[in-house]
Amino acid sequence: MNDIPVNPNNMVETSDSLEAIGVFRTWKSIFFVIVLICLVLTQAAFWAVDLHFVEIPGTVQPATADATAPAVTADGETTNNKGFLGGITGGFDFELLARISGVANGILIVAAILFALTVFFCLLVSLVGRLGGINHVSRAFILALITAALIIPWQRLFGSNVVGVAYGADELLHWLDAKAEGLPNVIFYYLRFCGLWLVVLLLLIMTQVRSVRWSKSIIRRLEII
Repeated sequence: MNDIPVNPNNMVETSDSLEAIGVFRTWKSIFFVIVLICLVLTQAAFWAVDLHFVEIPGTVQPATADATAPAVTADGETTNNKGFLGGITGGFDFELLARISGVANGILIVAAILFALTVFFCLLVSLVGRLGGINHVSRAFILALITAALIIPWQRLFGSNVVGVAYGADELLHWLDAKAEGLPNVIFYYLRFCGLWLVVLLLLIMTQVRSVRWSKSIIRRLEII
């Protein structure tokens, strides 16, 4: 449907469009990798807190293993240790995890927006240069836009009624406390931090797949291969 032959009289414009496409494709791939890495880091931070791999402020570590059980001193007093990761690395605690998570979430928001903008510019160049593959790049842009919208922490603006994948350490602690209030809260808790994250991950991968199909469509039209 989009495979309209390229006008040979406009090869200069087509060449310029292809050079622009090459630039945007490179940056799109870079932003894709950054978003993917940040998503993995935020999910790892969530599970580290959820499984009590780090000592959580104001809570007693579960006595399910020696690494996380309260220690008993010679005076008979009990003290909380630093959790599984803290016991291994020594200096790894919730404060450090919160800083890492905060940086990852901040980069995630910016990279997701830039990723969507890059896909949008790819769409514009394809339209202006009549390169084809509009079906694929249009779908990729919509998916990238939805991905960015789901990542943005709307809860900071609208409260807990609307949430995004990005979160702060204070919000994670709040949801962790609410988790103990019953089964419905447990379901919402994992849907918020795992279900929504999985949806965004799938959308991100689908966007990249559509982008690859768009690139192949352009190559096929120009009879490069």
